[in-house]
Amino acid sequence: MRRLSPISMAALAVVVAWALAAVLAPWIAPFPPGRIVTRDSLADLSFRFPLGTDYLGRDMLSRVLFGARYTLGIAALSTSLACLMGVTLGLTAAARGGWFDMAASRILDAMISVPSLLAALVVVSSLGSSIPVLIAVAAVIYTPGAYRLSRAIAVNINAMDFVAVARARGEGTLYLIAAEILPNMILPVLTDFGLRFVFVVLLLTGMSFLGLGIQPPNADWGTLVRENVEGLSFGAPAVITPALAIATLTIAVNALIDSVATGRRDDDIR
Repeated sequence: MRRLSPISMAALAVVVAWALAAVLAPWIAPFPPGRIVTRDSLADLSFRFPLGTDYLGRDMLSRVLFGARYTLGIAALSTSLACLMGVTLGLTAAARGGWFDMAASRILDAMISVPSLLAALVVVSSLGSSIPVLIAVAAVIYTPGAYRLSRAIAVNINAMDFVAVARARGEGTLYLIAAEILPNMILPVLTDFGLRFVFVVLLLTGMSFLGLGIQPPNADWGTLVRENVEGLSFGAPAVITPALAIATLTIAVNALIDSVATGRRDDDIR
């Protein structure tokens, strides 16, 4: 924390603020997200409606707060699953090698060659759009990237002397992974988690903007942009606010990733 720059501290504050907003939305939102509270649609900012109203006259502040629950929640869960599967496969491939390493690498390399948005649109169009499907699709799409990174790091660590000593003692694969390799690659994995989280947020909001993400009456930030896009021509807050929410979250997470990566490089130099 002491090494974080003022910009990184501000980025951390933004991420924490959005996380708290997602958790506390039912208690801090002034109105239920689906309630029509006024006949004045796409209204400007006011004391009663700090972020204006949407195309049906619903309070945008309430909808943005509840939208954060879907955007952050689904992205965090999908990223966690992707990193868990990718890191597990990468560690196993690096520690065991042989046919398992070759088979996993070939299959996941083939998967990573498919454009992520195209693959997501095809699967969701076939299976239907639901929260479990969105989570599973995003997790599977970003598992190969997590695998490649974790395997590359684990292969380098696996070739070091302390791992060779542990193997010479007769330690098994599970011990080598849990006690020797994984503790020495935590920071790069966490950095990759943050980067992959941003990718998932952009993927899910993009799908919602195309109408294949979160379905009404629920809404994430991408859905809010799509619903109120008609107000873009006259700068309605209802379309600008969720777009700013996406931008502030992704920029803040990227700033934190850069800070962690810079601090790691400085530690390596020292």
